[in-house]
Amino acid sequence: MLFKALQGISHRVRSSAHRVPSQCAVCHAWPSQRVCNACAARFAQPAARCQRCALQVPQGVAVCGACTLHPPLFDACMAAVDYAYPWSDILGDFKFRGDAGWAATLATLMRSTPWIEPALDAADRVLPVPLSAQRLRERGFNQSALLARQLAGPKADARTLLRIHATEAQSGLPRAQRLRNLNGAFAVEPARAAALRGKRVVLLDDVMTTGATLHAATQALREAGVAHITAVVLARTGID
Repeated sequence: MLFKALQGISHRVRSSAHRVPSQCAVCHAWPSQRVCNACAARFAQPAARCQRCALQVPQGVAVCGACTLHPPLFDACMAAVDYAYPWSDILGDFKFRGDAGWAATLATLMRSTPWIEPALDAADRVLPVPLSAQRLRERGFNQSALLARQLAGPKADARTLLRIHATEAQSGLPRAQRLRNLNGAFAVEPARAAALRGKRVVLLDDVMTTGATLHAATQALREAGVAHITAVVLARTGID
């Protein structure tokens, strides 16, 4: 059964990767990459962001008021873009319509964000936020794991941070409810915990809304003795 499931996942990934587009997904320029250089320059301009939660802030502000009063558990947070057009549509294709071929393009976008590449280079490990077994079966792949592999190569580690129970859909829920849903949802693989002690880790996810998922994953990593955690996401919503 596991072999057949892995075959199915591999087929979907290969099929998606072979659908080489002839048009930019945004402006439909032809011939083009999946997102042409002009659209990347237009829609992925670096923005001033809070160093702790990645919300946009005025120029010259390092940490937003909310994070000054209630700092997150992770040490830093970085986002490549806002969760808005065209990235929200592209993420929908990537995550919910099985287009795993987006991973390389989106990883390139993330790495080209000035502050993300140094964080990746400084990390000992890059850990993608894991999906529940049920969600992984439904989707066929973990989009954060695909991004981590593209971004970090041998530093990417999808086997150490585990999701030990599923949670109800988080969309539309306030942060307090999200935190309650995710309490105890993550754990570090016991046989791998010692290798994390004192290390610098990048915790990678595709989208950050309230930060509840990253908060819960960070709790598990802190319990394992991780010294420094930088949360890195592709897209940050404007809601906290």
